[in-house]
Amino acid sequence: MGANVINPDWLAALLRDEALPPGFAAEVEALHAPLAARIAAVAMGPAFVVGICGPQGSGKSTAVLVVRRLLEQRGLRVATLSLDDLYLPIEARETLARDVHPLLRTRGVPGTHDVALGLAVLDDLAGDGATAIPRFDKATDTRAPVESWPMVEGPVDIVLFEGWCVGARPEPEAALRKPVNALEREGDKDGAWRAHVNAALAGPYRALFARLDLLVQFVAPDFETVLAWRQEQERKLRDRLAAAGRGSARAMDDAQVAAFVQHYERLTRHIAREMPARADIVVRLDRDRRSSIA
Repeated sequence: MGANVINPDWLAALLRDEALPPGFAAEVEALHAPLAARIAAVAMGPAFVVGICGPQGSGKSTAVLVVRRLLEQRGLRVATLSLDDLYLPIEARETLARDVHPLLRTRGVPGTHDVALGLAVLDDLAGDGATAIPRFDKATDTRAPVESWPMVEGPVDIVLFEGWCVGARPEPEAALRKPVNALEREGDKDGAWRAHVNAALAGPYRALFARLDLLVQFVAPDFETVLAWRQEQERKLRDRLAAAGRGSARAMDDAQVAAFVQHYERLTRHIAREMPARADIVVRLDRDRRSSIA
């Protein structure tokens, strides 16, 4: 398959297999195919690590799925790793909540991931033999049983490593003094939580993100759009649960989502300001998630 030519039968099968709407074909042509071509042009394996950073709801997970399929069409062996699957189990986060700060019970921010596990997975994917790819079960708030983790035979050519703060750098300490929202004003009055998150970025996460060979950033128009996207996701979840007869109690309403995303607001805003100048590829999104790639 040529660098910029997509077989229409293959594309139709992709949309069908992944339950993507027919109109998504245009996004594959405009964004995912050029992105895959640029990654393939510079990837020097084994385990060339492509970091894909983007705020909640920006479409990065779908992008990883499609780009992986496009890279595999080129004969490349590709593994995917999500930062979400590196979360510490609830027991470990409860210890952090007791010993460091109560807000660390909520998974997501730097300091709530198993960085050593991430590094070990990247190391293993570069070598011979099978590597177990971690899976986190959000329903039980802990890791899925190890025996259920998918196995990938190495060495792989490319690792697509995605997450909302993949590649993030710490803020200047002076920036931490002023709270950015009600959560910080009321729940982190002394700044200990945000200082711990920042220190994690400057410490353990620095080694993990240093493994990135290429950094792709999805940029939203503003944080208000990120909130709207996240609320949209949760509405769709409520609809799916209701349609399945499972009720919608497991999903958050708009107000709960607005409160929840405050955990990520500071770093999301910081990434949007700081990262574009150093990212290798920047994908700018409008409010309807239409993209342009630079």
